[in-house]
Amino acid sequence: MLTPLSTDFIVTDRGGVIENRHAVHAAIVDSTGNLLYSVGDATRPTLARSAAKPAQALAIVETGALEKFNLSPADLALMCASHSSEDRHIERARRILSDISASEDDLKCGGHVPVSPAVYHRWIREDFTPTPVCSNCSGKHAGMIAAAKALGADVGSYHLPEHPLQVRIREAVDEICGLGPGESKWGLDGCNLPAPAFSLNCLASMYAVFAAAGRSQMEDSSDSRMKAMGRVFNAMARYPENVGGEDRFCTILMNAFGGEVIGKLGADGCYGVGVKESEWTRSLGAEGAVGIAVKIEDGSIPILYSAVAEILEQLQVGTSTMRDAVAHFHRLEVRNTVGVVTGWTVPQFKVRRA
Repeated sequence: MLTPLSTDFIVTDRGGVIENRHAVHAAIVDSTGNLLYSVGDATRPTLARSAAKPAQALAIVETGALEKFNLSPADLALMCASHSSEDRHIERARRILSDISASEDDLKCGGHVPVSPAVYHRWIREDFTPTPVCSNCSGKHAGMIAAAKALGADVGSYHLPEHPLQVRIREAVDEICGLGPGESKWGLDGCNLPAPAFSLNCLASMYAVFAAAGRSQMEDSSDSRMKAMGRVFNAMARYPENVGGEDRFCTILMNAFGGEVIGKLGADGCYGVGVKESEWTRSLGAEGAVGIAVKIEDGSIPILYSAVAEILEQLQVGTSTMRDAVAHFHRLEVRNTVGVVTGWTVPQFKVRRA
């Protein structure tokens, strides 16, 4: 007999036949760390990948780099981004590098194919070869160079695990997630930086704490950590176009929720959502804000977006108008090469109270 954990899927139906099953895991946690709801295995060890960027940006903020180099909240949003390599993103990354007296040669990420199909097609037409500043992580790397300079640390090794900034990031991640020193595991991300791994419910807890810090009154808080986290939350919420880009799920989601929610993609099917305290969170039995973390077992990004949209729908987070903004990511049509609909993706899971 199948257990609940083995029946939490999004399925692809083609002609009435289930072609693929994509296993879904999710954790819904409040700002006290209490697990409220789950899908699949809420404790699945998960590499957060780029969903960890708000915590990495927090460590940058705490070095005083933004003040030292007069960097803006819009710049901070780019440091949290997996951007689409649109001209505005590349220009802002270059501007940050100029403001901190650094160059593209200092970036330890490589160039790659852009996330945006529209940008990719333009690059092909122009026979353009992307350089490191075109990386979807270039904002984060530029921010880390700024932080290394603010610390008076070596710039050339800012990406290495033993660098003082990376040590600070590991400490911040463990503290925010409620983990003991060294309890998180670390791999190497696609952009050549350390990437944390921990239980999925820890990622949800991270986003819940960021959302708790995003309240406007936190600007006057005496808690410097919460104040810094609030700066990260509000930068993402106010400049969602810098976090993703045109037609991107993260940007559309944050625009629709008007400052009440942040959302961040992580590679290979990982996503984090932070929801400020509201009637929506209180209706879930939450104390304070809510964090949602989702992992798709096979790493599919389109299926991930469908799962996040379905979870928001089942939890009734936001108004129907807000959720409708991401409806075209929710129940995807499968089309063939001539545009004929050949199937659909259908969520087949229920969010269960923990």
